[in-house]
Amino acid sequence: MIKTEPILKANGIEKYFNDPVRVKVLDNICFEIQKGDFVAITGKSGCGKSTLLYILSTLDTDYDGQLWLEGKLTSGKTDKELALIRNQKIGFVFQFHYLLNEFTVLKNVMLPALKLGQKSKEEIEHDAIQNLKLLGMDQKALKNANQLSGGEKQRVAIARALINQPLIIMGDEPTGNLDNKNTDIVYDIFKELSTTFQQTLLIVTHDQEFAAKTHRTLVMEDGRMV
Repeated sequence: MIKTEPILKANGIEKYFNDPVRVKVLDNICFEIQKGDFVAITGKSGCGKSTLLYILSTLDTDYDGQLWLEGKLTSGKTDKELALIRNQKIGFVFQFHYLLNEFTVLKNVMLPALKLGQKSKEEIEHDAIQNLKLLGMDQKALKNANQLSGGEKQRVAIARALINQPLIIMGDEPTGNLDNKNTDIVYDIFKELSTTFQQTLLIVTHDQEFAAKTHRTLVMEDGRMV
């Protein structure tokens, strides 16, 4: 079997906060994620999992160690280069959906691709509708975002995260504001994306039940993988 390059690789990631004294918040984090993996990072509040996600997503560059995306080192790149990598390679789903209420569902999903500017508006609209169909939200495409329920908004946020066909989707507590029924719906969507479409997923969650159902769980304690 040919060993493929991991989608994401962290090697010796360390992070300090200097407020007011120097405190180590991440200690020698090393792991790899392969294409199609559905991975959860879990651990108690304050263990460093969200801090780690900000580094893995290239939003935080103030750390020691190396981070590779698709075999390319991201450490040391300029803010402009990292912004392009984020828009092209990473889809984000947060605890809060961050949809723009004054825009339709369709426009919200299209926005990251319009910003990237690599396809025509017509192609982007077609892709957005396909994503909404996949998530059972195409009937709501022309409604404004503020007309949706919490669970529907999160499904639209996932459709938006998929619009640039990202290398990896990163989620920060994406079910944190949802009831059990909608948490199950979001889990089923992620599972299908991983198994049917080989979409790679890295989800930070404190929900142990959710984490237990993913392919692999990375547990953090006091800034370390345990």
